[in-house]
Amino acid sequence: MDINFPLILVVLTFATGLVWLADVVFFKPRRLASHGAASAANADSAALDDDGEESREPYLVDLSRSFFPVLAIVLVLRSFLVEPFTIPSGSMLPTLEVDDFILVNKFAYGLRLPVIGTKIVDIGDPQRGDVMVFKVPEDGETNYIKRVIGVPGDRIRYRNKTLYINGEEVESQFVAKLPPVELRRERLGDVEHDIFLTLGRQSGAGEGEWVVPEGHYFMMGDNRDNSNDSRFWGTVPDELVVGKAFAIWMHWKSLTSLPTFDRVGAID
Repeated sequence: MDINFPLILVVLTFATGLVWLADVVFFKPRRLASHGAASAANADSAALDDDGEESREPYLVDLSRSFFPVLAIVLVLRSFLVEPFTIPSGSMLPTLEVDDFILVNKFAYGLRLPVIGTKIVDIGDPQRGDVMVFKVPEDGETNYIKRVIGVPGDRIRYRNKTLYINGEEVESQFVAKLPPVELRRERLGDVEHDIFLTLGRQSGAGEGEWVVPEGHYFMMGDNRDNSNDSRFWGTVPDELVVGKAFAIWMHWKSLTSLPTFDRVGAID
């Protein structure tokens, strides 16, 4: 079972915050009053100061007071600004490699509430050519990363390894043969990016024609013959959008190896 880290982060933040708030509002005044009464009854206790009171703070309260600000900052940054992701598969080759660590802009397409994903501030919409992280419609939980091919109203056709948008063939230029793949340079509007086509593989899988509904997006991987995308499970509704991938910041194969930074840079 996948760990729902956003939910865990939200629960921990609110739990530590509530414990700290409850202590400040209810329990700490009672502790102070109790010690004050004891001080009045015993002259030897008259010198008890605030430091003494803080030392009597329950362990859970002390822990919550220490962790709440850190958790709150992480929650805000991760939910509304930037979130890190790791690339688990080769579906976005050659743009993204397995074990690339990327950064995703969480506000490019609007501010959304953590966990439930409801948009509360509309800032912008995904555009053709964007590399986007989203939750796959099949389960609404697993994060996928693909390229935006179609926006609402577009008619997408994929035939003989050729992409058509609204009846026009998408510009694609041969770059090189790198067995077992062919490297091509594709242009989607103002965005140019590289794609892989597997040499010798017959067309057929993933072929078809689709109309993108309102509020949905058609996604495809740059590794066209090795990508599980909208050609197989349909379009992505706006409520499942996570954010726009904009940079690679590290490449790290495993805990037994050192991270490398030769791939650091913007994502085309």
